[in-house]
Amino acid sequence: MKVAVLADIHANLEALRACLGHAEREGAGLYAFTGDLVGYGADPVACLNLLADYATRGALLVRGNHDESALGGLCEDMNHVAREAIYWTRAQLSAAERDFLASLPFTARRNDLLFVHAGADEPGNWNYISSSLQAARSMDAAQAAEIFSGHVHQPSLFFQAGSGVARFQPVPGVPIPLAARRRWLAITGSVGQPRDGNNAAAYALYDEEERRLTFFRVPYDHMTAARKIIAAGLPERLAARLYRGE
Repeated sequence: MKVAVLADIHANLEALRACLGHAEREGAGLYAFTGDLVGYGADPVACLNLLADYATRGALLVRGNHDESALGGLCEDMNHVAREAIYWTRAQLSAAERDFLASLPFTARRNDLLFVHAGADEPGNWNYISSSLQAARSMDAAQAAEIFSGHVHQPSLFFQAGSGVARFQPVPGVPIPLAARRRWLAITGSVGQPRDGNNAAAYALYDEEERRLTFFRVPYDHMTAARKIIAAGLPERLAARLYRGE
């Protein structure tokens, strides 16, 4: 089965729909959403309603730090822009949306795959995986052949190399064979707020049978998503990020 992995949607409905449509055309049979479903963007309710529908059809979802903050925690640890967006998001959510977010676990498994927003070693502490050492800690804790994470907003792939862990920079659209003799940790990039200088939405597709992972970049109507942010009264910096992809 082909598993589409989407992280850091951040209430960007245009980007989410674009990635879902692309994944469907690529033959995805299962969807996994690795946290930060809300925060930053202007469509938290529409995104959560869409994701709840996917959940009823078997999709895997885990909680991210922005989802946690939307429920009332962690917000004071964020920068002022993120904090303002969270306060706004809290006001948009009904009891149904809050209950949905509260039902999300920190990790989800499928066979030998683990899905988690941040580091698997302490999934509720939201540790960033930005180095081989941090990736190794997550791999050791996960006890899985392949780990799929978000949180960092920049696509990358870590893998076991001898006694250590190495990092590989994927090329969009180029399948990567994941050798069974190694463990792998994929950071799939952000659907709703890319931060690597490319404003196209990011997600990845894993073919379980072929053991191949492909990272994708999907252009979407970022102008509309940005205009919605401004119209909602959210910080203009969040709209500017969608233009620049950073």
